[in-house]
Amino acid sequence: MAYEFCKVDREGPILIVTINRPEVYNALHAPAHNELAQVWDDFAADEDLWVAVLTGAGDKAFSAGNDLKYTAQGGKGTPPPSGFAGLSMRYDLEKPLVAAVNGFAMGGGFETALACDVILAADTAKFALPEVKVGLFAAAGGVQRLSRQIGRKPAVEMMLTGRSVSAAEGRELGFVNAVHAPGELMDAAMAKAREIASVSPSSVKATKRVLNKMDEMDDLKTSLQYSREVMTALRDTEDFKEGVTAFVEKRAPQWKNR
Repeated sequence: MAYEFCKVDREGPILIVTINRPEVYNALHAPAHNELAQVWDDFAADEDLWVAVLTGAGDKAFSAGNDLKYTAQGGKGTPPPSGFAGLSMRYDLEKPLVAAVNGFAMGGGFETALACDVILAADTAKFALPEVKVGLFAAAGGVQRLSRQIGRKPAVEMMLTGRSVSAAEGRELGFVNAVHAPGELMDAAMAKAREIASVSPSSVKATKRVLNKMDEMDDLKTSLQYSREVMTALRDTEDFKEGVTAFVEKRAPQWKNR
């Protein structure tokens, strides 16, 4: 099947998915979210696919997150129920995902990586949840997943400042599993995927099933749905409109706190 916003390849039991919007640093809009949702639906249903690798086209970005220019220009479309990149609100996937973060992963791009099971990063990669700088917040799982994966205090500091974190610091904080030279990243990601595919797929699914149940016991679904409600209210504020407009106009926003 041909896709417009991503590329999909197979190597044995491994699916390789490449976000393919390099002209906007692989930022995602509603049509791309829906396309990726279909990719993950098909991946989940294919018994011959056991693990997936997710990366971004080009050498600049894994994903810049939400396509704010598309949003500011009144772009149409509704994200799928499974959320950002078809992953942020997908709670029952029993097959592992390896994120090969080849450049910067910002906002929803970082949240997409956090929704994966393993994160491998190029040593040039940068991570951030900068939504607060443009009148948003990390509503696609960043608040929940980062605080669970590295602890509340360092996660809160990143979320409230929106600062960028290098791949090396991400490794120290614990959300990056390993750091590689850019030219070695995909080989390392494929090697990790093959390592996972070499063990019992039934055991891997059982492990993921328990991990998914832990998220359910932590009420991750309700928390993410609440984030959507808060984001809906935030979109009615003057600060939201100013943040997005300032980003598009490449100027510093003038906050009003209302």
